Amino acid sequence: MEWSLERVREMVAGGMQSMRECESSAFGTAMCLLLLFVWYCYRVGREHSSSPLRGRYGTETSHVVGGGGALISSEGGGRTKGRQVSTVEDQNGFAYCQSSECFRCTNTGDGLNQRLYHSLQDYAKRYTWSGMGRVHKGVREQGRYLTSRPTIQRPEVFFLPDLPSAPFFSRDAQKHDVELLERSFPALLAEFENIYSHLPARSGSSLPPGWKSNNTPHGQWWTYYLVNQGTPLALNARRCPRAWRVLGQLRTFIANNVFGNACFSVLTPGALITEHYGPTNVRLRCHLGLRVPPACELVVGGEPQCWSEGSCLLFDDSFLHRAFHEGIAEDGPRVVFMVDLWHPNVAAAERQALDFIFTPGR
Repeated sequence: MEWSLERVREMVAGGMQSMRECESSAFGTAMCLLLLFVWYCYRVGREHSSSPLRGRYGTETSHVVGGGGALISSEGGGRTKGRQVSTVEDQNGFAYCQSSECFRCTNTGDGLNQRLYHSLQDYAKRYTWSGMGRVHKGVREQGRYLTSRPTIQRPEVFFLPDLPSAPFFSRDAQKHDVELLERSFPALLAEFENIYSHLPARSGSSLPPGWKSNNTPHGQWWTYYLVNQGTPLALNARRCPRAWRVLGQLRTFIANNVFGNACFSVLTPGALITEHYGPTNVRLRCHLGLRVPPACELVVGGEPQCWSEGSCLLFDDSFLHRAFHEGIAEDGPRVVFMVDLWHPNVAAAERQALDFIFTPGR
């Protein structure tokens, strides 16, 4: 069979065209796969956003407690989780909660230590022991840590060893979240004023839904929780959508375990919160001043500090601390927006493990 030059050229051109069509088809397939992968990553990122609060409050109505509800027995504590008004005993100058449903008051002693160790083992089986050195050490020797700590710092539930300790921390310790809260000051103040306008003018009157009255030796102390011991309060969150959005934008808010709280906290003139310890040293408590009249003070580890409107105070509430408002009636209340942030030296792997170990209801 004879082949002409023209015939060969036609065959070569046809082959090249076929190759280009195949390459185009393969390229198109690869692009489709790439786009599908990008879309999948986007959806996963949305569902596992850095804000663990995103979309949560709409399904938590069963946890909402009405107006004469449970007691939070300390400004640094976040001890509420129940439907009965409990009382506070003043023993040796310290405040103690007696709520039968409070995590910190009912989960102590050897039984708690065993449960924590089993929870840590469960976590390690599902994930890894990598990075668990301090957590393992803390869980294994928890009883010794809690009883041997100096009286100035003695967390009541869990102590993570080898964390830098100080009563107060610089705003740079959690700079992003502090700056975000301070930028949100006008919105948070306006939202507080909206819910506060319904509070009774006289002490002893019933509180509107969402507000809690806490026992104090003097004055009034009211709290309005959005997240209480890691549990979102749905109705309260719906009444404060801007505050809820701010919580969702914080990078270090403790949203997934019992050590995390967020609330508006109000002290009336003459109010005193007796000295007490917080439950753990893995968090820093942040107070954003909303209304700060004269003669109001926070004392942590023997160091006094004053709040300032529009500014944040960061402190370790596992240190012995108290708060008071010694102003006159005309001064009005002291108001802060309080959130619990991770201690900056708790690593990401440790945070994940602690969220697992201290999941609400575990």
